[in-house]
Amino acid sequence: MVHQDQIQLRTTGNGHMHDITARVAAIVADSGVAAGVVQVFNVGSTACIGTIEFEPGLQRDLPELLNRLIPPSDQYGHELAWHDGNGHSHLQATWLGPSLSVPIAEGRLVLGTWQQIFHLECDNKPRQRQIVVTVVGE
Repeated sequence: MVHQDQIQLRTTGNGHMHDITARVAAIVADSGVAAGVVQVFNVGSTACIGTIEFEPGLQRDLPELLNRLIPPSDQYGHELAWHDGNGHSHLQATWLGPSLSVPIAEGRLVLGTWQQIFHLECDNKPRQRQIVVTVVGE
C-alpha cells in the first residue's frame, strides 16, 4: 500500500526550523500502514529535512554551524551567475539533503526518545514550503 500527503509550511528565512514530527506521525496514522517506511521530502533546493533533538540550543546551533561551514558570500558560482544572495542556501540544503526515510512499526514512527523530524529553511528569504510525505507498507 502507498499513501501520500503533503505538509505546507511558511518560513521566515535562513535558519528557521520547524518540528514536523507530529504532522508526519499523523499522516502515518491516517495511512493505516502498520509496518513499512515513510519518506519525507522537501520540494525545492534551498531547504532540508533531517532528525535532531528539537530543543532551543540545537535550533540555534545547527543554523549557526551551517553558516560557519558554508557562509553567505558573493563569490559562489551561483552568486556570480544569478546575484540573488542565496548561493550558500543551495549548498547548505544540499549538504544536509532534501529527504529522510523513517521506519514504521506497529503503525508508528520508529524514532529515538530525543529524535524529532525537522525542516530547516536555508534560503535567505521567507518561503512557502511544500513537503511530500509518502508512506509505503502494509
